[in-house]
Amino acid sequence: MSSKERTRREPQERAVRTRAVILRAAAEVFDEFGFSGASISKIMKRAGVTQGAMYFHFGSKEELAHAVMIGQGEGLHMPEGEDGLQRLIDITLYLARQLQTNPVLRGGVRLAVEQGEFGMHDDQPYQQWVEVFRQQLQAARARGELNEAADEGELAVVLVGSFSGTQLFSQITTGRADLPELICTLWRYLLPAAATEEARASFRIAPDAADVPDAPDALPLSDAATP
Repeated sequence: MSSKERTRREPQERAVRTRAVILRAAAEVFDEFGFSGASISKIMKRAGVTQGAMYFHFGSKEELAHAVMIGQGEGLHMPEGEDGLQRLIDITLYLARQLQTNPVLRGGVRLAVEQGEFGMHDDQPYQQWVEVFRQQLQAARARGELNEAADEGELAVVLVGSFSGTQLFSQITTGRADLPELICTLWRYLLPAAATEEARASFRIAPDAADVPDAPDALPLSDAATP
């Protein structure tokens, strides 16, 4: 690489890093304070950036909130395994654990619930997860794991809605401390309607199935779904 090319690339790389730092700081602040309680000054302080750097990347708090909401799945690495119902169960339990600790996911999820406060009515965050779940259900269909009456698209929507409501209930009641256990309970009720009796006997539903490390060889969300 020539010195001229390096000179051009360095500012671009710094800008990418700065934007990532701002987004993570914003996710943390939105998670802690919600949209109404968050402020640009709090986010700037958390990120350690100047006002100029902030407004170079984001023109308003609303624009920043939307970016955090849409990017809630970035950096996640889905559990490995063969596509199908077991992997879908493992993914939901992984997400339950991530919601206990991951500020980017937590902030994005909170904003998806609160988006009316900043003038948004965008179902993209939910549709992204619908697509992730639908792909696993389509694989389950090909493997003969689904009941004939189960529709993959409808079931994906029901699962996203059920998961969303369960995590919100858990957040309010226990600060999500019991979320993995509640997701296991959710599956125990959903599986009889979704899976064949023969397939159900082979599935593992346990809270510790969520303990999946963010390993480089795990599958990132961006490879699991096309928003």
